[in-house]
Formats: sequence, C-alpha cells, structure tokens
Amino acid sequence: MTVQLYDYPLSGNCFKVRQMLLWLGVDHASVPVDFHPGREHKSATFLATINPLGQLPVIDDEGFVLRDAQAILVYLASRYDDPRQRWYPADPKLRGQVAMWLAMADEITRTASATRLHDALGYTHLDIEACRRGARAAFRVLDDHLAEQHAATGLRWLVAAPEPTIADLACFPYVALAGEGGISLDEFPALRRWVWDFRHLPGFVGMSGIFPAGPA
Repeated sequence: MTVQLYDYPLSGNCFKVRQMLLWLGVDHASVPVDFHPGREHKSATFLATINPLGQLPVIDDEGFVLRDAQAILVYLASRYDDPRQRWYPADPKLRGQVAMWLAMADEITRTASATRLHDALGYTHLDIEACRRGARAAFRVLDDHLAEQHAATGLRWLVAAPEPTIADLACFPYVALAGEGGISLDEFPALRRWVWDFRHLPGFVGMSGIFPAGPA
C-alpha cells in the first residue's frame, strides 16, 4: 500500500517527510491540507480524525497513523532504510546524538519557523523578537558544533558519522528558510556550509525557497 502524507507544500516539516520518503524510495501519495489561508488543520474534522493537536505533517502507513515530523522520520528510517541503517544508525552513541539533534529541530521549529510564519503568513500574534533571539541562539549552537566537529574530525554532519542522518534532515529546512523570517545566516559560516552541502546531496528535491543545487 501507499503511505499517505497529510501535506502542505510550504511547510518545512512536511518537506522533511517528503524528502525522506523520496530518499528511501517509499511509494507515497500527498493528501493536500489547506494550511493557509484555509486553516483546514484546525477544522473539527481534522482534529477529530487526523491529529488532535491540529498540526502537520501526519502519515498513514497501512492504517498506522503517526504525527510529528521528527517521530515520522524515526519511523520511516527504522522501517524502510536499507540494512546499513544510514539515516538512523544502530550504534547507541550515534542514536543518542540523533535524539539530541531531533530535540534541537523542535527548538528550531518553535523559533525560526515561527519567524517565517510571522513574516510570510501574517501570524502577528507571535513575539517575533523573542522568536528571532531563540532562533539565533539555536543557530549559534549548530554553527559552533559543526565548526568544532569538522576541525577535530573532518566530519561535516551533525552526528559523528560520515554520512548525513535524520538529524540533519530534521534541522535543515527552517535553517535554510531563515531568511524568510528575517534572520540572516551571514554570522554562521559553518551553518551556511552545511546548508550548501545538504542541498548538494544526490536526490535532493527541495521545496519553494530551498532549491536543489544546480550543475557544477
């Protein structure tokens, strides 16, 4: 059967799941949800039958319904990745690191995604300056970690592994879209390089505002 993805094309969290499904080669179909301006994700029907939290994305995999982008990434990589377990490594230390950065992805969504909702979609009830401060603090942690890890080991991804993991995918979109929320990456050189590297991964498809790298 086909995995059903309740989807909104401008959502960075939905992008994470779309990209993971494509990288894993999982047959899937998008179920469009009118997030803006229709706010279908807050409708009584959606809340009662899809996600009581009124959030996207949600997947339905042969009747198994799962919400939350980070949880979905863990599930998809656990079920559909090849035996190498590239995207969600089996090593306990690496899995601990993945979990740590998935928590950071939630913080990035809380802050950097909120600035984008404010600037691009008119969510004026948000404390925009607090969100920007929080996003910059999260970006500083990411930038310092990436720079220090690369200097010490030559590795260029969030987890101490030679290939990207779901940790990178989870943190990526709202960093790459930070400019749409009025946050420049100019002061975060290691983070900018990481975004560049991620966009150059084979099979990267991107979304509006995050385009695949062109030919060299």
